[in-house]
Amino acid sequence: MDGDRTSDYLTLESESRAVIREKMSKFIAIAFPIISADDAKTRIKKIANDYHDARHVCWAYVAGTNGDDWMANDNGEPSGTAGRPILGQIRSAGLTNVAVAVVRYFGGIKLGTSGLIEAYKEAARAAIAEGTKIIKTEETLLSISFNYADMQPVMKLLKSFDGKIMNQNFEMICRLDYLIRKDKSEEITARLSGIATVGEIGDVAG
Repeated sequence: MDGDRTSDYLTLESESRAVIREKMSKFIAIAFPIISADDAKTRIKKIANDYHDARHVCWAYVAGTNGDDWMANDNGEPSGTAGRPILGQIRSAGLTNVAVAVVRYFGGIKLGTSGLIEAYKEAARAAIAEGTKIIKTEETLLSISFNYADMQPVMKLLKSFDGKIMNQNFEMICRLDYLIRKDKSEEITARLSGIATVGEIGDVAG
């Protein structure tokens, strides 16, 4: 595992909004935390439906602990004038698992390429600034099984990792679900090798 990668990430605590006006156009920016790219798209679709009378609903999102999954959409504005500036503000704030949608009501005066870029950039920046930034941790849920005779060394090792036992069943073959920081999952799997079988159930956003 890359030692520079971590399970901690900076995101928004809850939805935040801002409104700016530029040459009679009104920009309503909505920033909100997400748990996945699909979650972002679902929320953005709802915003577009809520503001169905607007000229444009442009957006961008960044997902994943390290911000590897992202997308930006101009929604009919000239290419690169809306989605990219919005995305840039999410990146500049150091956020991930965050989406920003900017609703534009056209005021009758064209803003030009540079004007659009600045308006969408400022709207996104303002919405993000209104929000509360928090550090969260991505965790992994592991399924661990072992012989009853090996319970003591297994439990001692699990305790040293400061994870959380979610479910447990102690019989001849013991089984438990263990929630741990994602960046520690490979290490604990390696250290349990030989006394337990470890399977990954899935990742959990903190």
